[in-house]
Amino acid sequence: MRSSVRKTASPVSSQRKKGPAANGCEEMTPRRLREIARLVGGEVVGDGDTLITGICGIKEAKRGDLTFVANSKYLPLLEATKASAVITSQEVDSAPKPIIRTENPSLAFAKLATLLTPVVDHHPTGISPKAVLGKRVRLGRGVAIQPFAVVEDDVRIGDRTVIYAGCYIGRGTEIGSDCLIYPNVSVRERVQIGHRVIIHSGTVIGSDGFGFATVKGIHHKIPQIGTVVIEDDVEIGANVTIDRARFGKTVVGKGTKIDNLVQIAHNVEMGSDCIIVAQSGISGSTTLGNHVVLAGQAGVVGHITIGDHVMVGAQAGVSKSIPPETSVWGSPAKPLAKAKRVNAAAQRLPEWVKTVEEMKRKVEALERRLGTDPSSR
Repeated sequence: MRSSVRKTASPVSSQRKKGPAANGCEEMTPRRLREIARLVGGEVVGDGDTLITGICGIKEAKRGDLTFVANSKYLPLLEATKASAVITSQEVDSAPKPIIRTENPSLAFAKLATLLTPVVDHHPTGISPKAVLGKRVRLGRGVAIQPFAVVEDDVRIGDRTVIYAGCYIGRGTEIGSDCLIYPNVSVRERVQIGHRVIIHSGTVIGSDGFGFATVKGIHHKIPQIGTVVIEDDVEIGANVTIDRARFGKTVVGKGTKIDNLVQIAHNVEMGSDCIIVAQSGISGSTTLGNHVVLAGQAGVVGHITIGDHVMVGAQAGVSKSIPPETSVWGSPAKPLAKAKRVNAAAQRLPEWVKTVEEMKRKVEALERRLGTDPSSR
């Protein structure tokens, strides 16, 4: 680390090798299909000489484009797409057009997009004279700070990290190397952020945990004096809130990816490589293992443990601990197979109500014929 040196920040721009086509797809230098298959470790079925000039989604693709199908339910789109070739899974034996069979079509397509249509991002450089730096701030080599960012006293920022305009970095915070902190992110005091972390706009890290003691109807604030630790290779979406711990630390584990609009409460401890999808909420002092997936709008109560490799379905309400290697869904969350049966039964309730009403009328008619007063039952 070295002391800060103010330089004028360069403008932000972005340049692509080829750039998006008119339909929003990516153009690229023309390549034969068999050459592309070698790049992604796939097997060509059909004409390997098919010329590919771009990549695109299956619905938007045009002639010359390569697209992909990762989910079997979209296989019927193979008949409708205008793409010249498609990346598929190994289970697809044939198609109405040339295909590249791979173990993971989505990953293969992502790899291809990176290799053939790389995005060259020109992030800002230097320290803007309109940035505000406190005392004893230590900046690594190649750090960039844009205008109107505020970096408080005793902050440490690692090499090549970029702080975009309008960010606030609180006193005593440590940020690692090669991080990207996009505009209008707030990082409160004494937060620790690892290397290669990406934080998107509007996110708040280290806000007070929601802690109050209610006495005679009055809510008294409980000081939140802990911190937040964001480990290496984490990506945090826009408008996420991660609360500081009451004591100790709130932890987001290495490699975890968090979608937009997620709430993570105080003293949550999250393992590595988790996926937390948009609008999920995790209550205080809950522990998540490694490789946990929370689908959209999932809600988790506090003070429970969710084991490794657990998958929680969309809009599930998790009210108790979940053992490892389990998939749950529903509210309250149940094992997936049971939840599906419950849901299937619930869908048939209107029919069952009609059946019960019909049976009731038949029983009443039978009782009248037998001379029994239905009202006495």
